[in-house]
Amino acid sequence: MASNGNQTQSQSMKIALIGSGKMGRMVEAVAQRHGVEIVFHFTRAHPLRANDEARHLLAETTTLIDFSAPEAVLDNIRAAAALSLNLIVGTTGWHNQLEEAKEIVASSNMGLVYGSNFSLGVNLFYHIVERAAQLFAKFDSYEAFVEEAHHKFKKDAPSGTALILQKLLANEYRERQIPVTSVRAGHIPGTHAVSFDSPVDTIRLEHVARNREGFAEGALLAAKWIAERKGFYEFREVIRQGIAD
Repeated sequence: MASNGNQTQSQSMKIALIGSGKMGRMVEAVAQRHGVEIVFHFTRAHPLRANDEARHLLAETTTLIDFSAPEAVLDNIRAAAALSLNLIVGTTGWHNQLEEAKEIVASSNMGLVYGSNFSLGVNLFYHIVERAAQLFAKFDSYEAFVEEAHHKFKKDAPSGTALILQKLLANEYRERQIPVTSVRAGHIPGTHAVSFDSPVDTIRLEHVARNREGFAEGALLAAKWIAERKGFYEFREVIRQGIAD
């Protein structure tokens, strides 16, 4: 959505939102700024269901963006599959159900993009950490660890982003332990740091989110990307293709 071409293309896009929290409201605000029309906003009081009412409400859209609650995600995926609508899932804390979600998508006519973090900066950060791990893991003197902090209202700990960072490090550090430390306090929008520590020095890589706007931008980017696709994707694949292009 950075270029004029992308802006023109996004103006014709129509989406529906699932979730009435801070992220849902942020997506709505950013969508309006990009000329993306919100055709309906599903909430806990008016959830998404695969019925005639939903088909009528969603007749002009092909894509839903879900920032709801972990316990609602699978039901939302089932409903989207039954309605043959694409779905962007930004909700966290449900990834223990990924295999079931993949099965639903595989047997449907939909595309789905999920991510622990839809921030463009975080997903570029993943690539930086991955490359750094390849370098530092060659030297036994450097140990790697992850630290993350979020606001006191965030339910899952460690965050999904921290777990991905841990996995990226573990891929290179093999049998060595990768500790993760979590803090939930105040109104912190999100901080993730990866450190490589030795007896003589420490190298620290850090991403600090200033607000939630970047997550909304990423969700809209994913909604545009999935438009001509079917199947199950992680948001990192969207970014990886952008880097390759």
